[in-house]
Amino acid sequence: MATGLTADRGSASLEFLTVGVILLVPLVYLVVAVSVIQAAALGVEGAARQAARVAVLAADREASDVAVDRAVRVTLGDYGIDPAAASVSISCDRRDCLEPGGRVSVSVLARVELPLVPDLLALETMGSVPITATATQTVSRFASGSP
Repeated sequence: MATGLTADRGSASLEFLTVGVILLVPLVYLVVAVSVIQAAALGVEGAARQAARVAVLAADREASDVAVDRAVRVTLGDYGIDPAAASVSISCDRRDCLEPGGRVSVSVLARVELPLVPDLLALETMGSVPITATATQTVSRFASGSP
């Protein structure tokens, strides 16, 4: 009666290990990739927020641009993102960005490389995720403004 069933003895543990490894490896990669993307999103958002803060405190437009560039480089560097690969854009709701009551928006775009993706066959665009953040600050109504 047990003639056909004895040949399968012990194969359940092998099947469990095989299926477990096949499912576990992609799951671990997914967790690592999502954590890298989340860390980069926090870094880019922090860079945009800090750049908007320093932009509205500057004395003139040139000082504002220098302060924004420095804030973005330092913040992205703290999060391990290459600042040279990031792009920054500044926009204002008025002609004079530093006019009291004006709003200054700073957008930061950075590409984050996915872990363990090789750099061949132009995979730098397919193996990376663009992350964008925008922050807006209002120039203090007590600011002196530009003469």
